[in-house]
Amino acid sequence: MKKLIYIVLVVVVLVAIGFKLMSNKEDMAANAAVAEIKSDAIPVAVTEVKTAKLDKSFTAQGNFAPIQSLTLMSETTGQVQRVLKRKGDRVKAGELLLQVESNTMAADLATAQTNAEKAKRDLQRFENLAAGDAITQRQLEDARLAAKSTQAQLVAARQRVTKTRITAPISGEINEIYVEVGSYLGMATKLYDIVNVDKLKLKVKASESEVLLISKGDKVKVKADAGNGQEYEGTVTAIAAQADPTLKFDVEIEVKNAADNNLRAGMYGTASFEAEEQRDALLLPREAIVGSIQNPSVFVVQDGKAVTRKVKVGVVTQDQVEILDGVKAGDQIVRSGQINLREGIKVSVLK
Repeated sequence: MKKLIYIVLVVVVLVAIGFKLMSNKEDMAANAAVAEIKSDAIPVAVTEVKTAKLDKSFTAQGNFAPIQSLTLMSETTGQVQRVLKRKGDRVKAGELLLQVESNTMAADLATAQTNAEKAKRDLQRFENLAAGDAITQRQLEDARLAAKSTQAQLVAARQRVTKTRITAPISGEINEIYVEVGSYLGMATKLYDIVNVDKLKLKVKASESEVLLISKGDKVKVKADAGNGQEYEGTVTAIAAQADPTLKFDVEIEVKNAADNNLRAGMYGTASFEAEEQRDALLLPREAIVGSIQNPSVFVVQDGKAVTRKVKVGVVTQDQVEILDGVKAGDQIVRSGQINLREGIKVSVLK
């Protein structure tokens, strides 16, 4: 009897569980259907392309480059005897960096000096003899050639000795050293990288409309993006005569470094070009741009759908972007919610 009761209870429990599962499945299907209906249109916030006055002032970004930099190469051969300057040291033009063994070259110089003096004395003696017709004109010419040849050999020997004292050709900071005491130098052995950052060049690019506002000699404000907001005065020193393939023009700005040379070559910087005039421009909020400023696009709302448009941008400010091509005044542009969009998807505009 007890066994029958247990069986009946188990059957009742199983039936109850079955009904519950069926009920849950129906609820889930209903919820999914509702969600599907709701997801037909993605809610987005839009903004309108408007024509407004835009200050012709603009900014441009680029990298700082040293005003001077070079790799110093050996012009002599021999073993390094002394290293006087190392990586990180500041040097002045003409300051001694390395001393190379010079015994052999000094001996050659002494020999060249002796030969030049002897040839000079011989020439004087032959000129005296020629005055008395004691020698031929040919002998006199040979003496003159010998004097010139030995003098040239003397000059070359002096240069070889001088080049064993390797000096800095420019002022700056040693960025790298490639030799040590005992290193044997051959011709064109790499010795030092020297960089002068007392002044730097900020290389930026300007659009065709911006470059017309720039002239050589213009003063601009420059900031290093990695700095603490310190401003530097820059001077436009070069403007490209021809645009690059992206229709941008190279502009070079010379910047005097601070006393502690806190600006470094390779840092990222921003130049601010001031202009008093204003002009009409199509503007959009910066957050409406999809992708990067280098490859920008927007979503335009047309007939309740999101349509992708490639756009060409001009001046970029902190919160606005000038649109040169791709959309027109009055177009409805998605300002937020782009992350959920794809081409042709339905959208609902939030009020």
